[in-house]
Formats: sequence, structure tokens, C-alpha cells
Amino acid sequence: MVVAERVYREPELPDAARGYPRDTITLGWEDRTHVHGRRRTDGGVEFGTSLPRGTVLHAGDCLVLEGERLVVSVVERAEPVFVVEPRSAPEWALFAYHIGNRHQPVMITDRSLVCPDVPGVEQLLQQHHIPYVRSTLPFTPAATVASHQH
Repeated sequence: MVVAERVYREPELPDAARGYPRDTITLGWEDRTHVHGRRRTDGGVEFGTSLPRGTVLHAGDCLVLEGERLVVSVVERAEPVFVVEPRSAPEWALFAYHIGNRHQPVMITDRSLVCPDVPGVEQLLQQHHIPYVRSTLPFTPAATVASHQH
């Protein structure tokens, strides 16, 4: 099995790989945070990943499968999310505090805090009277959720 060990952006692709055929791999946010594992491209090619610890794959990232002579581009799957649009600096701080205090992954954009629709998040938002809307869009956490103990 071919194993990808490095992530490239398009301009960084090795010269030899620039002429390889292309395929895509569509992944949800959790799959984009797993650095080791078996994968299958959207076109059906199986391969493995052994990426550096802490790697998070983003849209447009490329994996070069030398044995297959193939470049695989990452596509971020749109997923159910909660979108929170704070209206003031204190709301940004308070909402981010409550979400982070429950160790929930969050994506921060210039206008919103975005949380995946996973068990417990809607209850958290309602409990703290945080206004939200449901949406479907690609989600990439600001950072992987760290292990935490009290």
C-alpha cells in the first residue's frame, strides 16, 4: 500500500508530481485530523497516511502517491454545524469561553464561531442563551481538542 507522509500546497508540489493525474478525497473534520490510517480517494484508490503529529488537512492540501503516480487533493465535506454570530466583543469572549469550557471544537471566522453538530453542543448553546442558527458547511477546528484532566 502506498503511504503519503507529507502534505503539499499546489505551488509546493515536486516537479515530477505536477504532471500526475489528479483525484480528490472528501473528508469530514474528524477524518482531516487523523494523521495515520487507511484512506480511499473519491475515485477508489486506496492508500495510507502517516503524517506528522498535529497535522490537520485543509481544502486544497495535496497528497502525492508516488507508487500510484497520483496527486490527491483534499476536499472538505460540508457537515451540520451551529453558527454563532456574536454582536460585541464581550459576546465574543463570553460565547468562546462557554464553548471552550466544555472542550468543544470551534472554528473561528471573521464573523462567527462555528461548532459541529455533535451531542451536547445544542444543549450548551441553549443553556447559556447563546443565539445560533443551524447550517451545513465545511468545519475545521481552530485547534485539535487537547486532552484535559481535573
